Amino acid sequence: MALKTIVKISNVTNLSDARYCAGMGVDMLGFSMDEQSPEYVDPKKLAEIRSWVAGVRIVGETTSTDLTQLEQLLDQYQPDVLQITESALLPYVSTFDKPVILALDLSLLSLEQLEALASTPVAGADFLLLESRAALHLDSDLSAKINQLATRHPVLLGAGFTASSVDALLSTLPVQGIALQGGDEERPGNKEFGELMDILEVLETDE
Repeated sequence: MALKTIVKISNVTNLSDARYCAGMGVDMLGFSMDEQSPEYVDPKKLAEIRSWVAGVRIVGETTSTDLTQLEQLLDQYQPDVLQITESALLPYVSTFDKPVILALDLSLLSLEQLEALASTPVAGADFLLLESRAALHLDSDLSAKINQLATRHPVLLGAGFTASSVDALLSTLPVQGIALQGGDEERPGNKEFGELMDILEVLETDE
């Protein structure tokens, strides 16, 4: 199975999502390493899930800004990729010899901040992940700033599209790929996982 673009699934919490997404050909599966997070997955559970999936890169997601803690998390989880939320850490985490995703919350960034980010070198980040904790409308102004950003940096877009709009978005914005949220196994059939499946099916290719 192959997809039209790079796809990362964030906040995976269970084997069902992991196996389905891996089978659909996603590139990266993200797991929260933060104990205070509702989506937290402990190292033992991740190791079990990992043994059932192949062909995907495991992303260790954290909001921690403590370098010692980051080193401990990398040692415990052994992820293929590290995801952080603080750009000031980039010069330091580059010494960990792992690809790095810098996750940013679009709902907290102004158009001016996005424009400034577009003209700022982001050394050490293999991808900029643009997600949003709040509902997001991808209007013309925001699309223009994301376009500007994605022209200069490798961007994964994780908000502002649906199954019916993702194809058009990929044809108009020069993003490297998209990001989707994993579902909650305790709520089968919930909206988020249903939308995730719909989008992945739209992105399927015959390759």
